[in-house]
Amino acid sequence: MVTWKTLILYFGIVVFAIAFLFLGSRHVHSDLVLFQDDMSETVEARIDNIVGIYATEMEWAQAVLIIFEATITGGERRGEVVTAEQSVDNFLGDIFTEVQVGDRVILTSFSGGDWFFIDFIRFNQIVILGAVFIILLLVFGRVKGLNAILSLGFTCVAVFTIFIPSILTGRNMYLSSVIVCLYSIVVTILIINGLNKKSLAAVTGCIGGVIAAAALTLLMNHSLNLTGITSGESIDLLYLPLEHPIDLRALIFAGIIIGASGAVMDVAVSISSALWELKIQAPNASFSDIFKSGINIGRDVMASMTNTLVLAYIGSSLTLILLLVVHVGSLTDLFNSELVIVEMLQAIIGSMGILLAMPLTALVCAALFSRKKPLQKPDEPESILKQNSIIEDKLSEATVDYDGMDFH
Repeated sequence: MVTWKTLILYFGIVVFAIAFLFLGSRHVHSDLVLFQDDMSETVEARIDNIVGIYATEMEWAQAVLIIFEATITGGERRGEVVTAEQSVDNFLGDIFTEVQVGDRVILTSFSGGDWFFIDFIRFNQIVILGAVFIILLLVFGRVKGLNAILSLGFTCVAVFTIFIPSILTGRNMYLSSVIVCLYSIVVTILIINGLNKKSLAAVTGCIGGVIAAAALTLLMNHSLNLTGITSGESIDLLYLPLEHPIDLRALIFAGIIIGASGAVMDVAVSISSALWELKIQAPNASFSDIFKSGINIGRDVMASMTNTLVLAYIGSSLTLILLLVVHVGSLTDLFNSELVIVEMLQAIIGSMGILLAMPLTALVCAALFSRKKPLQKPDEPESILKQNSIIEDKLSEATVDYDGMDFH
């Protein structure tokens, strides 16, 4: 049953989350300067008509030039009809799609000149898919589903409005990533589970696991002699015209911590929720009983969650793995490549964060959920105590003579 106290605590947590986002975003945006390309203009448009299709010959491939008319659908030029072109070649095979009437596309123009096709607009389909996911989450999760959506929104906003700008403005990335992770942990668990012993145990276990993962990352960052250059995008970051260059080693640290915090949170919440149900069903469970149950539950969760984490990292870097396997000369070169080492580091440290969060969460749950005092027998009525005392006195005075022997 929802009480006024519960509602006040809930809205208090939401207000805290919003205040953190507002003040944090305002702080990091105070000296943020984003780069503007005054030489080009990018707009969204809808294709109305295909003017012509022309085959052209290039030195390295055959190409098709498509001229089309499109109506701009956003920005100051909304409603304006422009003529643009798309060039499709077979240099990379038949992987590019030719534009058709009705397609929604992104166009760009350099210095107010001709318009060129950049890409298809795909975000609208993702929005629809996301809306379906939210509806399903609300149908099956109800209030819990709503809380999950709310907490996820707070986490995403914190990453994109506080953490990312803090990197671009040269602030301490190590500190920023840890603060954002702790914020996400506290807000997510308190919004979903409320302010209670179960949430306290889960938050403590999460924080312990994330701090352990952070310490291990710092240690391995130094011992592995990492440079942070793991892709072409990493090199591009080095050449950004920023007052404070981006620390690529710190970027690796932040990526590992943020990636691990979600998995650690999942394990800690699962253990604390299961042990809370155990406490409800067995209120007289001892510290030892709850702790042992937490370890057993944690082992099952740990096994599946570690696999989930490792497979997620493998799936996200599958293209990179294939490329390295084809072009690297030997397994020694492959497994010592910084690209592979960083991916392995993310998976291993994330899994170790899960391992360390498991016993800590179980320990805190045992301390909070176990009965503090031994059970006491209910007091006997005064009349029964008095009657028992009289009977005991009579028995002590009684003497029975049987065959000349006294029995007391």
